[in-house]
Amino acid sequence: MPVDLTTAERRMWDAYRRGETCDLRLGPAERGEPDTAAEPSDGAAGALPRPRAGGGEPEARGARPADGDADPGRTVRAEVVALLLLDGPPSEPGRVAALKLTGALVTGLLNLSGGHVQPYVELRECHFDHQLLFPACHFTTVRMVRCEVPRIEAARLNSEGDLHLPQCTVPGGIRLTDAHIGTDLVLNQLTVGQSRSGHSIAADGLTVAQDVEAELLESTGEISLRSARIGGRLSLRGSALHNPYGRYALNAARITVEHTLYLSSGWFSGYLGGGTPPAGVHTQRFTSEGGIRLDDGRFGNAVIADKAHFRLTGTQQLSLRRVQTPELRLVLDEPPSGRVSLAGARVGNLTDRPSSWPGRGGIDLAGFSYESLSSPSPVPLDQRIAWLADATPEYNPEPYETLAQVLRHGGEDSQAREVLLAKQRRRRETLPLAGMMWGWLQDVTVGYGYRPGRAALWMAVLWAAGTLYFGLGHPPEPVDDRAWPHWNPALFALDLLLPVVDLGQSHAWRLGGAAQWVAAAMTMVGWVLASTVVTGASRLLRRG
Repeated sequence: MPVDLTTAERRMWDAYRRGETCDLRLGPAERGEPDTAAEPSDGAAGALPRPRAGGGEPEARGARPADGDADPGRTVRAEVVALLLLDGPPSEPGRVAALKLTGALVTGLLNLSGGHVQPYVELRECHFDHQLLFPACHFTTVRMVRCEVPRIEAARLNSEGDLHLPQCTVPGGIRLTDAHIGTDLVLNQLTVGQSRSGHSIAADGLTVAQDVEAELLESTGEISLRSARIGGRLSLRGSALHNPYGRYALNAARITVEHTLYLSSGWFSGYLGGGTPPAGVHTQRFTSEGGIRLDDGRFGNAVIADKAHFRLTGTQQLSLRRVQTPELRLVLDEPPSGRVSLAGARVGNLTDRPSSWPGRGGIDLAGFSYESLSSPSPVPLDQRIAWLADATPEYNPEPYETLAQVLRHGGEDSQAREVLLAKQRRRRETLPLAGMMWGWLQDVTVGYGYRPGRAALWMAVLWAAGTLYFGLGHPPEPVDDRAWPHWNPALFALDLLLPVVDLGQSHAWRLGGAAQWVAAAMTMVGWVLASTVVTGASRLLRRG
């Protein structure tokens, strides 16, 4: 043991060898130890808090003293902590050495860069006056709970076990670039500010073997998880991300999450996370003041954004371009205030509601494919078609065809035809005047072929009109004086309307004048209407 240790450092040193917790919130008298330093102690449980120097309100148990009011009974030097962790004394017989420190004021720079820390590390309610330097440091397990740290530099950190930072305050940001966590990364109820680069958590290339729990986290700046790999789930339930003046509040392009990404509500249940709230408990929604980027992400189970708030400004987006996931659940009470992009995404099941989507021009569905569609409550088809119209300010047939295919696979063939009819109507808006007129005629008469019943009705009306027209006039002259059928206006009109089928009437009589033009018009319209009826019937047969 170094000879120049203070009382607090000696207590920490002895507790390290025994593997016990050194609680510097308590003075030696409360611990049953000799009062060698003759220092006033903090209040123990059930005792009155120690008054602050100079009067005023008493200091809460474990609270940080005001500037210039350092407590020698709680102060330890960072160089002593580093000595313990990197080259500490052997444990007492039958004990396992570990640094378990509570309520300490650590002064100086704690630099463990490139070091190998073998003992277990647990720091609770500790205050550091300098940043922590852990680049390329190797740990077994590190747990820091309710600590205050100006900044944490831990690029390429390697932890065999957990890295816990719940309820900590880190105003200068955290850097975990290319870090490797052997089990879980826990950031629940963490309050983190941004560095000079604008990042609150810079963790590009992060690898976590199991879960990343970041529930009820409060971040100011950009959280960067580009190319991160997470073996379990990534939970941001109940978190509040603030970066209104930057581009992204969460930048997780090319991330791989083996289980589920949660951007949903959370609730307070201790620092180990929200989990599933019991009935009646107050929950906190996930909110993002800034863009969310999940481009090219891979999610093994689902992406769940349930009752979240996305407040986007300017060019900020909720971007899920080329995402791949078995399920996307986007169930919001109010639409994002910016653009939502699912261009090129591939989803198994899409669960949404109309209130999840922004208005016209705020949705990008180009190349978006999904196999099934569901909603917490029934969504009328006209709202689905309006969703496609909002997603295609400029005509694009692909979103319509995708929705029609999904509806057809779900047994909704009539709804699929309505979607394809809406596609043709959108296409008509892009045509020149002649094409628009022809398209309008097709729509009115046969519904572009997607309403065969209307075509049959038109044929019946034209048949009746033709029968009446030819029946009121004089019978025409026969083509062959020796062999001609009996004149029948109804059969003659039907023979004109039905292509291919020959009833022996249309070629047996010689027409002239207006009747000739009427017969020609009925023949041409009959071809169009009959082909529409046949197409609809064949579609039904294929469906059967």
